[in-house]
Amino acid sequence: MSSAPAPAAAVARCEALVIGGGPAGSTIATLLARRGRRVVVIEKDRHPRFHIGESLLPLNLPLFERLGVKDAVEGIAMLKYGAQFNSVEHGKSLTFEFANALDPTWPYAYQVRRSEFDHLLLKHCAASGAEVHEGTRVTEVDFGSRDGVHVAAQGDDGATRRWRAEFLVDASGRDTFLAGKLGIKRKNAKHNSAALFGHFTGARRLPGREAGNISMFWFQHGWFWFIPLRDGTTSVGAVCWPYYLKSRQTDPTTFFLDTIALSPGLADRLRDAKLTGPATATGNYSYYAARMAGDRYIMVGDAYAFIDPVFSSGVYLAMTSAFLGADVVDGSLADPRAAPRLDREFDRTVRRGLRTFSWMIYRMTSPAMRNLIMGPKDLLGVVSATVSFLAGDVFRSGPVRWRLYFFRVLYYAFSLAALPSSLRAWRRRKRAIQPLEAA
Repeated sequence: MSSAPAPAAAVARCEALVIGGGPAGSTIATLLARRGRRVVVIEKDRHPRFHIGESLLPLNLPLFERLGVKDAVEGIAMLKYGAQFNSVEHGKSLTFEFANALDPTWPYAYQVRRSEFDHLLLKHCAASGAEVHEGTRVTEVDFGSRDGVHVAAQGDDGATRRWRAEFLVDASGRDTFLAGKLGIKRKNAKHNSAALFGHFTGARRLPGREAGNISMFWFQHGWFWFIPLRDGTTSVGAVCWPYYLKSRQTDPTTFFLDTIALSPGLADRLRDAKLTGPATATGNYSYYAARMAGDRYIMVGDAYAFIDPVFSSGVYLAMTSAFLGADVVDGSLADPRAAPRLDREFDRTVRRGLRTFSWMIYRMTSPAMRNLIMGPKDLLGVVSATVSFLAGDVFRSGPVRWRLYFFRVLYYAFSLAALPSSLRAWRRRKRAIQPLEAA
């Protein structure tokens, strides 16, 4: 998809330059190109390339429809009708079906191999009119000139290319290019976790139409995901507290298998399964930037913040921020005086969705939250609202939002009713979220 290399001394011009060709970058570039903007996408890798985070949400579907890729995505996906939670403490499993949401318009979601999914979106982006350069890494960004943002990037052929853009979009994902350059990347003091993950063949899935459902297993050091993929592979990962990863004395694969053994339900599902390759370990899992927009730039997706993936929110948040960000970029290019207002609206809306997910994530290991999830009581439709939340309905105003606030009231009531155990859990979590170096 890369264009022919420009002469070393040449400076190409564009209206919007996007760093990163993942879901956020491909989405915003597609939308801007469709509006007639001259868009350049700089992607450091060559697709298809491996990426974790294969589970999507029902509210992704209307975004796919608006992009015109829904049928293509479904062609590479496994259907996911709900989310299963497994608790040894409660001795049972419970599945929340997306069809039971307050708005049942989208009763299913997808599980996808990210290498195929991301490649599909990037190809669609190029077909929509964006100029895509793969195998090219941004090395310099200079906002000092009022005639545009000056960007330099080096291709895997060794050549340096330069652009002058009117607006910069950072969609660099966990590389957090701009937040690092500006010195505004922050560790999430309210949540800190590490992850171990790998892919298996031969894993035992749920029966019938539930075969594609995601399963979540709590265990003493965090939680596991179990994501079935269309080709028969299953993605399995453990998101755990930093102190637990620090205790590792063996190679990541052995440690991962030993960790799986701590969850009897998951271990049983993987009894006859085989890892397809070495396990991967990663730390510093949660972060955010001090701001997500400024003079001639915005950050979308993981370039701004990454939160614990327990609710499969990553791709949905990335693409939603890209849709919202496209309005900011297009509006700012049309009328620079409108940029401050557009930035504030973008910031407020994205943060609202992140806060809704984060509130639940910070409390997922607390006794009160486990009791509420495993023993739901549908007071005032709160269970249907919880399913709507699991489907990704966190940005719209209306019946879901006020019911989620009522869910919070129930959570605090449950916590107060069992105050001693709640306090013990709070103290344990406070110790658990210490960074690796302090754990």
